[in-house]
Amino acid sequence: MNPIDKPHELKTLEDKLDLLIGQYRAVQSENHELKIQQEALKQEKLRLLEKTALARNRVEAMISRLKALEHNL
Repeated sequence: MNPIDKPHELKTLEDKLDLLIGQYRAVQSENHELKIQQEALKQEKLRLLEKTALARNRVEAMISRLKALEHNL
C-alpha cells in the first residue's frame, strides 16, 4: 500500500463513520418518538377499554330492566 493513499483512506473512513453516526442518531430519535407514540396509544387503549366496559354495563342494566318490566306485564 502506498503511504500516499493513507490520508485518502483515513478521510474515506471518517466520512463513513460520520454517515454511520448520523444514521444512528436518526434511528435513535425515531425510536424515542415511537416509544412516546406507543405509550400514548396504550393510554388511549386503556381509556377505550374503560369506556367500552362502562357502555356494556349500562346496556346490560337496561336489558335487565326491560326483562323485569316484561315480567311485570
